[in-house]
Amino acid sequence: MLELIKRLYPICRSITGGGVRQTLDILESHIAIERHEIASGTPVFDWTIPDEWNLSRAWIKDSAGNVVVDTAVHNLHVVNYSEPQHATMSLEALSSHLHSLPATPDWIPYRTTYYKRDWGFCLTDRQRKSLRPGMYEVVIDATLAPGHLTWGECYLPGESDREVLLSTHVCHPSLANDNCSGMALLTFLAKHLRDRRRRLSYRLLFIPGTIGSIAWLARNEARVGRIDAGLVASCVGDRGNLTYKRSRRGNAPVDRAVERVLQASGRSHRIVDFVPYGYDERQYCSPGFNLPVGCLMRTPNGEYPEYHTSADDQSLVSAEHLADSLQTYAEVCVAIEEEISRDAGDGRSATLLQTRSHQADRATQTTGARDDSPRYVNTQPKCEPQLGKRGLYRATGGSNHPGATQMAMLWLLNFSDGDHSLSHIGEKSGIDPILLTHTADLLVEHGLLVRV
Repeated sequence: MLELIKRLYPICRSITGGGVRQTLDILESHIAIERHEIASGTPVFDWTIPDEWNLSRAWIKDSAGNVVVDTAVHNLHVVNYSEPQHATMSLEALSSHLHSLPATPDWIPYRTTYYKRDWGFCLTDRQRKSLRPGMYEVVIDATLAPGHLTWGECYLPGESDREVLLSTHVCHPSLANDNCSGMALLTFLAKHLRDRRRRLSYRLLFIPGTIGSIAWLARNEARVGRIDAGLVASCVGDRGNLTYKRSRRGNAPVDRAVERVLQASGRSHRIVDFVPYGYDERQYCSPGFNLPVGCLMRTPNGEYPEYHTSADDQSLVSAEHLADSLQTYAEVCVAIEEEISRDAGDGRSATLLQTRSHQADRATQTTGARDDSPRYVNTQPKCEPQLGKRGLYRATGGSNHPGATQMAMLWLLNFSDGDHSLSHIGEKSGIDPILLTHTADLLVEHGLLVRV
């Protein structure tokens, strides 16, 4: 796995483009992968497949001709999805397009501008402070034009056509733990599963984050009813303890399987409830699908200092912890099959289990004092609606946390299914009730929620 990460790490990946295809080329040297593509401009639920981005090189030169920032040194130096540029400008004009981290002056931040046409450079704060007033040549040699979104699937049929969905994102450039480690783990897990008896079928997805899972769900809506369990693999190579984020249902077979394996292992671990922020589990667990998909990782996104910076390099992942993560995933797959077999023996279908979980959740809401707070329904329940095109989400991505208002939006959109009241969403999320109320009003104004 370390050797595979070493090959994957230098590639300039994004949500579309040659970097994703090059990545799949490498993975295909280990396992059989079927590729799928969707053309730019294709609608997928509330989203549209964006133009394809490919970068050749980007740099900044000072007035003496010295290259002061260069993607040939590190491909995080350019804001991912930057528009092509060739201009000469003053440092003052350039400064609004520069991103650095004063708290960690030797690290390069990772920033994106997927859905707003813009451009920029990322550099260490030490580099930024060394820039002197004067004129600078700026070049971003890239193409941003109609093309395709690409993803890969590895399907391993079992004795039953009921499926376990295993998903990882393939869109991050030169970030070893997030998420070269996830790609390496699922590749070697596929090799392991390929050679053993499988009661269930396994579908492993290597997809661009967010837009990839949305596109996959849009293309496979008719078959998602076969999914009995699922896991999203991210950040699985660092030296932290294992962490499991439950599915939205909370007590699905996958939740019970992971908890049983972690408890039996005797290792230090953490189990947390579902939160509608993170990786692609939030699309699989959107209220219009509510699939039984959790996220099994080591240190969660945003909780280790190197997250989304150049310090998330190959030194951050270790063979010992990759092996531990792989072993855990393999044991969880066995436990999932046992849990689902046990449920079938008890006559409990996945639908019945979901209904019971849902009824228990409603019972929790109605315990104690009467809850007269408003209830809402999400008008775009299948995957998150695209907030950015409505001016409701930050234009530049990659930072550690979306902010209080945007977290309130994600909570409201995920749990506004007509059954969860505003006060219950506040209890689950811990978000200030006034902020939650104002945010609900904002989402109603934009047609994303209706009060019931």
